Amino acid sequence: MKPTKNKVPCHVGVVLDGNRRFARRLMLKTFKGHEWGAKKVEKLFDWAREIGVEELTLYAFSVENFNRPKNEFNYLMNLFRKEFKEFKSDSRLEFTKVNFIGRTWMFPKNIQNLMHEIMNKTKTNKKFILNFAMAYGGRAEIIDAVNKIVNDVKKNKLGKINEKIFSKNLYINSEPDLVIRTSGEFRTSGFLLWQGAYAEWYFSKKYWPEFTKKDFMKAIASYQNRERRFGR
Repeated sequence: MKPTKNKVPCHVGVVLDGNRRFARRLMLKTFKGHEWGAKKVEKLFDWAREIGVEELTLYAFSVENFNRPKNEFNYLMNLFRKEFKEFKSDSRLEFTKVNFIGRTWMFPKNIQNLMHEIMNKTKTNKKFILNFAMAYGGRAEIIDAVNKIVNDVKKNKLGKINEKIFSKNLYINSEPDLVIRTSGEFRTSGFLLWQGAYAEWYFSKKYWPEFTKKDFMKAIASYQNRERRFGR
């Protein structure tokens, strides 16, 4: 089933899960799965734009991932440096606004600098939005939002707090229509806890590196066959 234009989700979130298990299944070093996963992100970027998705949010690295073994963590940091350096000159950035959301200050300074360079380069673009959730956690996001609001209240910048004000203090104030999780796991892992309150979820058994365009289209088709009532 091909997606009809009027029912394509505007905002899609993806939990990129299963890189290490994919590598183990192929009897490769577990780290190699991350390389395959990074290349698949590039393809997803094109698949989403091709069908009319306007915003993509990718859960790429969680706060908890900082507890990975040291050799794996160092490998991932080197991979991020390499990928972001290459991404800076990607022609698709001419029309894409890129955001890095999360506690990005936790990353090494040179990676933070690359993130800021990419965001500054693309900040005025409006055609497509690409959000990388890095050093991200849903609970961390809510706590950070609360702390920002408390500081504003102390400075007499805020009156009564409501959902609109709370949403504006989150990392992104955009709600996903559809969230896809790969690897056969059936949990949200805290991804976009507030923004995704009414999101439709789709769980794929495929590990992220083996996720194909056909699998993506199945997720879109599943979304199209659902009725979104929002409690009405």
